[in-house]
Amino acid sequence: MIPSRWVALLFCTVRLCAATDLTVLPDSFRFGPTGQVIEPDHTAGAEPAHKIVLEGARGGFVSCQLAATVSLGAYRLDIKPFAADSGLQVELFRQWFHYVPSAKGYFPDALVPVRVPHSATLPDPDNKVPGQTAQPYWVDIWIPATAAPGDFSTTARLDAAGTTVELPITVRVLAASIPAEDAIVIDHNSYGTSWFAGQYPKLVQKVGPGFYDSPEFYALIQAYHRVIYEHRGVFHQLGYGHAGKVGPEFAPQLAGSGKSKHIDNWRAYDRHYGPLLDGSAFATTRRGPHPIPFAYLPVNPEWPASQVSWGEPGYEREFVNVVSAMEHHFREKGWTNTRFELFFNHKKRYKGFSWDGDEARFAKDYEYMREYARLMKRAVPANSPVKFVFRADVSWTMERQFRDLAGVVNFWVCGGGMFNWYRDAARTLKERGDIVWTYGGTPPVTKPASQMTTDLLRTWLLGVGGFVRWQTVDPGEDPWFHFAGGGETLVYPGDRFGIAGPLASVRLKIQRNAIQDITLLNSLSGSRPLDALREAAAQRFNGAKVDEWWGTRPAFADTDPDDWSNATIDDATSAQAKFANNIDSNAWNRVRAYVMESAKEVK
Repeated sequence: MIPSRWVALLFCTVRLCAATDLTVLPDSFRFGPTGQVIEPDHTAGAEPAHKIVLEGARGGFVSCQLAATVSLGAYRLDIKPFAADSGLQVELFRQWFHYVPSAKGYFPDALVPVRVPHSATLPDPDNKVPGQTAQPYWVDIWIPATAAPGDFSTTARLDAAGTTVELPITVRVLAASIPAEDAIVIDHNSYGTSWFAGQYPKLVQKVGPGFYDSPEFYALIQAYHRVIYEHRGVFHQLGYGHAGKVGPEFAPQLAGSGKSKHIDNWRAYDRHYGPLLDGSAFATTRRGPHPIPFAYLPVNPEWPASQVSWGEPGYEREFVNVVSAMEHHFREKGWTNTRFELFFNHKKRYKGFSWDGDEARFAKDYEYMREYARLMKRAVPANSPVKFVFRADVSWTMERQFRDLAGVVNFWVCGGGMFNWYRDAARTLKERGDIVWTYGGTPPVTKPASQMTTDLLRTWLLGVGGFVRWQTVDPGEDPWFHFAGGGETLVYPGDRFGIAGPLASVRLKIQRNAIQDITLLNSLSGSRPLDALREAAAQRFNGAKVDEWWGTRPAFADTDPDDWSNATIDDATSAQAKFANNIDSNAWNRVRAYVMESAKEVK
């Protein structure tokens, strides 16, 4: 008979061992504070495991999520490096739990980079999650383009309270390579730089009063471009407000008036854009140095000429003088790989200007756009190697604008719900040489993580060139402890953690991995019909056909848009929204499995 004190000791030892655990999930499932899959991501088969095999093509990442479970106290997490000749590289990120009052729960999203081995304690004294017994980590594994196909293994190890738990990770490298150029563009929009002060108070205080003209300021701008670029996206930063005021770092400095209006200096503009337009800002990234593909111009009704003189010879003279000088400067610098966008972001109701530039509803406002197109033709030589485009973000009257502004606008960013009514629009616009994107929001952390892939897949399925997430750098006043959900951000300020730059998020990395998958699948169209690849991906995602991703054209779409109302539009787009939102948590895993199986045919 075993003495009772031994039974008690054995019981405590078993309980201690059970409380120290290391588990893993695929990238699209998230852990909660107690080591279980969070409710939005829970579905059949979404269970934490003690080993994982990750398949991936060369020139990209594979990822998983680890959870270190410890009853109380200190722990140490380590991941053994892969064999040096494999070229595989591991990066580890600690996940922050954001409290969302509306959902009355904690959701992981912000990623704080940590070095391995990494030591910490549970509960995390900084995150302050009540009852926390598990800390999730995001694991990125880079597969270089030069990696040899085959299986490569490593081990994650957790040490806590005298107990060691090991978890094997296998990376299966395929012979296929992910093309450097993505099949679709995923754009991340933002506005100005005034928000830096609120998000980086420690950095601003450290630099002092001259922050907005400091090397740290310009480095911060480029850091936002870089984090999005590294995640296979594009970052857009609009530099003027609704009344036309332009930030000094977004435009060259002007002097004079009328015939003598000219650019006085390029100092701030070149400090801002130079490394972005020549690609040097990205020299240290795995993707290598490439110029940003798109950039807003500072041009608006109040710059470079004031709206006070609109319609007069002086307005035209000032506009042509300045824009001509910009073209000349860009050409001299060799900035010929970026599309510079003439774009109007104002609405009449903002009371800055008397006409709608953004989402124009009334046909009378088209005359302003035609006039600006004429002015641009006067300012820019027809044979210029510099790429200028005229961009319009459109919704209510997009079909009418496609027709009436042909040859004027050549870059269309269309409201996603309404664009689905016009099945032939993408093909027609692209055939005449126009760029076609759609736009929308970002799924918050409270939605299934797989919803981050819905807009990406739709863009590719419908043959559209890109998708714009309209606001992506506003996490709110207190994203750490009183979070609104993240519908307007995919990055977080690193200031809290002593990092002078943005932190990536779980959702941003899920999006990046899906872009990789789509780009790889699209590259297989040389050996099989693109339509067949699209149908197969759509079926695996949610059991639908590509045709079902198009909306039904409502009867009122054939009437005068001036007679439409928000209510009728909402009713017409609600069915499509329900279709897109009814996505289970395993949706992208099924698509990825298809992509990997298809890619295995590449030798």
